[in-house]
Amino acid sequence: MARGGINKAVVQKARDALRARGMYPSIDAVRVELGNTGSKSTIQRYLKEIETADPRPAAAPDRLSDELTNMVGVLLERLLEEGNAALAHERKIHEGKISALEERIGSLEETLAQRDHDIAGRDAALQEQAQELQISQSSLQAELTRNARISQSCSDLELRVQEKDEQVKSLEEKHTHSRDALEHYRSAVKEQREQDQRRHESQLQQIQGELRLVRETLAVKQDELTRLNRDNERLLAESRQQTKTSHAQNDLVEALKAQVQALTLADAKAVAMAEHHQAQVVELRAEVKSLNIADAQAGVREANLRQQLADLQSKLGGGTVEKDDQSKSLAAKVAADTQGTTKPRTSSSSRRGKKS
Repeated sequence: MARGGINKAVVQKARDALRARGMYPSIDAVRVELGNTGSKSTIQRYLKEIETADPRPAAAPDRLSDELTNMVGVLLERLLEEGNAALAHERKIHEGKISALEERIGSLEETLAQRDHDIAGRDAALQEQAQELQISQSSLQAELTRNARISQSCSDLELRVQEKDEQVKSLEEKHTHSRDALEHYRSAVKEQREQDQRRHESQLQQIQGELRLVRETLAVKQDELTRLNRDNERLLAESRQQTKTSHAQNDLVEALKAQVQALTLADAKAVAMAEHHQAQVVELRAEVKSLNIADAQAGVREANLRQQLADLQSKLGGGTVEKDDQSKSLAAKVAADTQGTTKPRTSSSSRRGKKS
């Protein structure tokens, strides 16, 4: 495709170049010199204007001799023939090049159109990417703000964690002190428990000794009661005629037998309670105190009973009414003493039965 935009200066420059090389500045030669650009009519018009404006005189054939004219004519014809042949050859080559260039230009135009289409697509993609970039920048700004808030929250949480660590450390120190105090308390309690256990064992041994004494005392009382029974039988034989006195003495004997049985039962309960105390040392202290009190009262009452029985034996020779009154009072005292003696032991046995 021909390139437009030639002017007079370009045509004159091409004409001068041809003339400097000794070539005739024809329209085709000038057009070839110009790179096959411009129309022939335009080149012809510019050449006429240049020749008209050229101050040098034109060569006239009549100024030369005939021989030179002929030689110049022959040379001119030969030059024109060779020039035309070369020009035809160059024109053919030039036309081939032009065709190739036009084909190349067509392919380049197609490529350019494809490139323009690609560029348009890329522009659209770039616009989309710019929008996405703007969205990403806004998201990034939001994420930066969120990260700043999270960083501040992390800082606050780290401060809280440090405070919690200090609290945990303080609690661990307190726990260590508490554990040491607990170990000290456990050792003290263990030592106190061992001391209480040893004391309870000694008290248990003491109680067992006292129980043996009580058994011996009961055996003595049984012997005395046996003698009393014999005396009562003798008294009943002597006072058969006195029915009321005899019945009273029989009631007294029955009461004494019941007291003996109660004392025997109390002794059995005391033995069972002593055995039970060996397994339940913790309850032994209160029960031992009650037993000590009961045994002391029993000893006092038994001493009083023995004194009364001795008084009764010494006064059996007195009147019948006095003997009946004394027998009744003695029976009442023995029953009261028996109830007083067996009451704490029975309550202790009931407590042990409930606990077991």
